[in-house]
Amino acid sequence: MTQTPSLLPNGLKDLLMPQAAQETSIINNLLGSFAQFGFQQIKPPLVEFEESLLSGPGKSLARHTFRLMDPVSQHMMGVRADVTAQIARIAGSRLASESRPLRLSYAADVLRVNGSQLRPERQFCQVGCELIGARDYRDDIEMALVALKSLNGNKVPNLSIDLTIPSLISAVYDAFNLPEEERKNFETLLQKRDRDGIANIDHAVSKILNQLQDCSGLVDECLPALIKTDMPAPVAEKIQILSDMIQGLKDALAVYKLDIQITIDLIERRGFAYQKGVSYTLFSPSVRGELGRGGRYAVNDTEEASGFTLYMDSVMQAVTFPKNDAVEQVTQDTPWDDIKKLQDQGKLVSRN
Repeated sequence: MTQTPSLLPNGLKDLLMPQAAQETSIINNLLGSFAQFGFQQIKPPLVEFEESLLSGPGKSLARHTFRLMDPVSQHMMGVRADVTAQIARIAGSRLASESRPLRLSYAADVLRVNGSQLRPERQFCQVGCELIGARDYRDDIEMALVALKSLNGNKVPNLSIDLTIPSLISAVYDAFNLPEEERKNFETLLQKRDRDGIANIDHAVSKILNQLQDCSGLVDECLPALIKTDMPAPVAEKIQILSDMIQGLKDALAVYKLDIQITIDLIERRGFAYQKGVSYTLFSPSVRGELGRGGRYAVNDTEEASGFTLYMDSVMQAVTFPKNDAVEQVTQDTPWDDIKKLQDQGKLVSRN
């Protein structure tokens, strides 16, 4: 089949003017905001050896990763599908001797085998921060604050943050030593948010799962009820950490005068394949889908990190840009002295 020269594969597109310049402007603003909190930018390679790219947090990205054979080493290589896994590798190898906590930021394109229903693009830019050597929930508060402040600084309207604990449901199962088959049954019902189906299973886990479902929504309405629920000790401990983080985040947002809606949904775990602690999704009603995700994860067996990733294709949809500055048209014979004078006045100049 003959291909049209301008035809691109599904999920890939050219970013033309003025959108390309607008994206660059937002990225620079975001990185500048990150730097205010001490984050330093690094730039990992586009392609890595498969065994390193898909280790640590990267294990969960195997099905999203393009592979190719390196003609030099004859080893399989992968094109990054996510930047966080690369940051974890760098922190655990080349920056292993750096003092902790280590604050790193990045802006880089990723490529995925398939898009999703909400994000059909297979190539898009990720911008984010990772705090390597995260200690407790106060580091998670910092990361959520940095993400929200940076988006607000780019005039993303009506921001909200939805918090969850991806490991909470497993902690419920573990507390009752639930067999694998019964876990699968509950998982099927949870994916459908089937409250009645869960209630029809005669098990103590049913009541707890439906309590968690009932405690979803605006944090001021749901958190007091969640705190009062009777949960197994390991589950209650995680909920207390969530409560402490929410209060700390509220205090930090108040200092920066950020009006952010906070919600909780402890059933939501999609997209948090490698997060272990409190995690979150960032939204704006002007965008279909999420602006970004963040949370705590394990860098390796001995170190944890807290970070977030913003998706530039979504952020671009949320930002309203001013009209382009008019370009002053001059003739080809216009002296360079005259062109410079116009440029010194802040005008954009184009020779016809």
